[in-house]
Amino acid sequence: MLVEINGNNLEVEVLGPQDGPVMIVHHGAPGLGSRAEPKASFGPFADTYRVVTFDARGSGASEGKPPFTHEQWAADVEGLREWIGAEQVVMAGGSYGGFISMEYAVRYPERVRALVLRDTSPDNKNEDLSRANALASDRVELDLDKFYRIMDGKTLSDQDLKECWAEILPLYDHDYDPAKVAERVEATPYRFETHNWAFTENMPRYDLTDQLPQITCPTLVTVGRHDWITPVSCSETIADLIPGAELVVFENSGHSPQVEEAELFQKVVREFLARAVEGAPSA
Repeated sequence: MLVEINGNNLEVEVLGPQDGPVMIVHHGAPGLGSRAEPKASFGPFADTYRVVTFDARGSGASEGKPPFTHEQWAADVEGLREWIGAEQVVMAGGSYGGFISMEYAVRYPERVRALVLRDTSPDNKNEDLSRANALASDRVELDLDKFYRIMDGKTLSDQDLKECWAEILPLYDHDYDPAKVAERVEATPYRFETHNWAFTENMPRYDLTDQLPQITCPTLVTVGRHDWITPVSCSETIADLIPGAELVVFENSGHSPQVEEAELFQKVVREFLARAVEGAPSA
């Protein structure tokens, strides 16, 4: 359903019992991501939680009124919290959605009951690490023009973004399956203006390292051992900076342990939430 949040229509899907603790899940990859991934990954938690998934401003089927800043995206999360009527929420997000989840926890600390992060980074240092990992990979022979256009936020159109995405997508999974990659390329909604804004305007200034020690809610940090774009060292930094944060590394995953080790990922998150959220059942 379309819900107007801060003057912009967002495509929102709510799963789970009306009286369950509310969990808002933010997808990654602005201009490429959508609610499909968080719905698949966190939909199983709708047996206990009221899970709010949505296409962020400028992504998926949502309206795309700029700005596409971290401040605006965090404010949209706050608007969704107000719309759903929860005093506090479990905030979850992976990859770029982890950036926004941490931004939300920093900007609205009294609203976050617990924080679940997956394959993300506290600052923009992952960009240099990811470029080195991509160029060192022997999995695919990269078209460097396309590689740098998508990494630098200089894609030319939705079609160009699609072609550039197809270039780097083989790097994401621990086990490379060309058929699955091709399927994901076709299933992705492309919004090149949003993607370009994120990587030309937001990423050069992105750095939460000084603010993460202010986060006091229970925090789970998860990451795939073989993640090329937000490597384990990025999650280790987050876990070191947030007081009491728990770090779990998934040994047989790349950037998506919620897919590649789905059963174990769900077990880890459920056990964390059982400890962190009052009234949640033990796994």
